[in-house]
Amino acid sequence: MMSAIEWKVAGSRRDLTKRAMLMGVLNVTPDSFSDGGQFFATEAAVRHGMEMAQSGAEIIDVGGESTRPGADPVSPNEEMERVLPVIEQLKAVSSLISIDTSKAGVARVALEAGATIINDVTGGRGDPEMLALAAETGAALVIMHMQCTPRTMQINPTYRDVVAEVADFFRQQFELAIRSGIDPMCIAFDPGIGFGKTGAHNLELLANLSRLRVANRPLVVGVSRKSFLGKITGQSADRASATVAMTSLLRERGANVLRVHDIAQNADALRTTEALMSATQ
Repeated sequence: MMSAIEWKVAGSRRDLTKRAMLMGVLNVTPDSFSDGGQFFATEAAVRHGMEMAQSGAEIIDVGGESTRPGADPVSPNEEMERVLPVIEQLKAVSSLISIDTSKAGVARVALEAGATIINDVTGGRGDPEMLALAAETGAALVIMHMQCTPRTMQINPTYRDVVAEVADFFRQQFELAIRSGIDPMCIAFDPGIGFGKTGAHNLELLANLSRLRVANRPLVVGVSRKSFLGKITGQSADRASATVAMTSLLRERGANVLRVHDIAQNADALRTTEALMSATQ
């Protein structure tokens, strides 16, 4: 019998064993790889966040700093100016808001504004205060794996065994998070598809999700519109269909939170897949 996979968010446990969650991507940046600054203006970002919530996104992931390959860093003040008005307005329509940041100062003010999840692409390694903040506030924490930094991560990423190395990183960061005082039920892990990985690395990680699970914690996976999908399909501009296919396949392989841009299509794929999974168990 499968053990329950639960994630403690906003003070309550969410059972993700049979029903995964969709995390909607909301980039409040002028240079995102996927939407090219389409939602940089606060009004446009809030409107899009509301649309995603209405279409089935249970989490809205708000980010004010691009993490595309080659991206330059943004100051904490500028990042705050981008995300805070959006979070403050969205908290009325979305029960769960995630702040996509590697800076503890930005995460703190975002939590005060209404966010309940910290999504840290550095996995707790970027800012020494991040784990302490998560422990202090009781926020849910997504620990992601990334080799190097967004600016350098796609310059010849190399691994001996990418699956083993990412799994080892998760175990190490889990132990560090526990020692820092974080409730283990608040932790989830993200293999960081496309963050310091080649297309081959991405596929190997996705094919072996079960090997990445640590302490029965949820797995968050984001492949939405990523360039390796275009290389597979030959559709460099339109990667939405490939994303939907991946949502279905990854849910069957054990993903518990799917981070996507196009909510309605992926919600249909996710619920259809789960109906078939339930019928065959």
